[in-house]
Amino acid sequence: MLTIDEKVKIFKALGNDTRFRIFQKLFTVEHVCYADDTKSEEDIIAQATCVTDIAAEFHFALPTISRHLKEMKDANIIIMKKIKNKIYIEPNVLVARQIDMCFTDLLKNHKQFETFHESEF
Repeated sequence: MLTIDEKVKIFKALGNDTRFRIFQKLFTVEHVCYADDTKSEEDIIAQATCVTDIAAEFHFALPTISRHLKEMKDANIIIMKKIKNKIYIEPNVLVARQIDMCFTDLLKNHKQFETFHESEF
């Protein structure tokens, strides 16, 4: 379960439109977005999203993308793996699910709150 501080860090990281679009892109690209340790390095290189691919997609220089990715990695919303001279990234699906649960819980609590106050009228 994520702490409040971890949630705040995640929301701050995703509060930047570029980082949010990068994170969204990792979930929606047509190729595999993760570096599966059970596969050979050649298979990973052929399938995973490389930092240079992200830089090209968003028309940013590598230092700019690297800064955004560092912020996302520090918030634990992406996983990075270095293979040879490239860095491959994937979304941290476990953390994304925990954030989803956070919103689900908020909505449940809100609905219970609405139900409680509707009964007063």
